[in-house]
Amino acid sequence: MPRAPGQVDEHKSEAILQAASDLFVEKGAGASMTEIARRAGVSKQTLYNRFPTKLDIARALAARRSDAVTAPLKSRAAPEEVLSAIAETLIRKICSEGKGASLRGVALMSPQAPELARAIYDAGPGESVRRIAAWLAEQERLGLLSVPDPAAAAEMFAGMVLGHGHLRSVLGLPHPHQDDVPGRARETARRFIRAFAPT
Repeated sequence: MPRAPGQVDEHKSEAILQAASDLFVEKGAGASMTEIARRAGVSKQTLYNRFPTKLDIARALAARRSDAVTAPLKSRAAPEEVLSAIAETLIRKICSEGKGASLRGVALMSPQAPELARAIYDAGPGESVRRIAAWLAEQERLGLLSVPDPAAAAEMFAGMVLGHGHLRSVLGLPHPHQDDVPGRARETARRFIRAFAPT
């Protein structure tokens, strides 16, 4: 069955983002728009219509990851359940075997393309932390948590979840303790909630 026009557009955008992600890993900032279009199987005009620059592609890739990580914030679940879900997603996306290629790609490109690295951080990890901070501030307002500095607490939570996992991923090292990701995520959330429980 042929795709509807909207589905075709979405399919092309996904193909472009996947091609760009793969090429950024392989070539860093040196990946050209021509190579991205060729790998995605689209014309250069189609590519430029959707993503005028590599910066736009990088932002879209990072935003997609941030949306996936912070999706649980939209639920009405209890704080511990929300944070457990976020923690599990972070661990699976960053601290699992084979997940370090994109992190290494960003690290390698950052000296040559600092504006690209900044865009990726701002639209991805930075945006995730901002969203978590806003959610924590709301939990404080509701009296469910006591979080005097939501921005610092959000960064603390991310650090608790990732530990040295992100560094292992960047360096391509094995990840120990991957046998019970949900359990690790729940324990991290439980300890964080305990630290910021209302007094």
